[in-house]
Amino acid sequence: MMPLSFATPGETATIKKIGGLGATRAHLENLGFVVGGDVTVINTINGNLIVNIKESRIAISKEMASKIYI
Repeated sequence: MMPLSFATPGETATIKKIGGLGATRAHLENLGFVVGGDVTVINTINGNLIVNIKESRIAISKEMASKIYI
């Protein structure tokens, strides 16, 4: 298990755990980041990620990406 921030562009992985406080977890869940869901890293820019999740592209900061474990 590793943070999503360590994934390479083009890699598809399954989310195994969402860390952080309750509000952070709720925010990520509202964006579509749920345990068991698949996420694909499209690109990284200065550590921030653009990911494809549930047929949507979302940009997340490296801090948020470090709370999502794959």
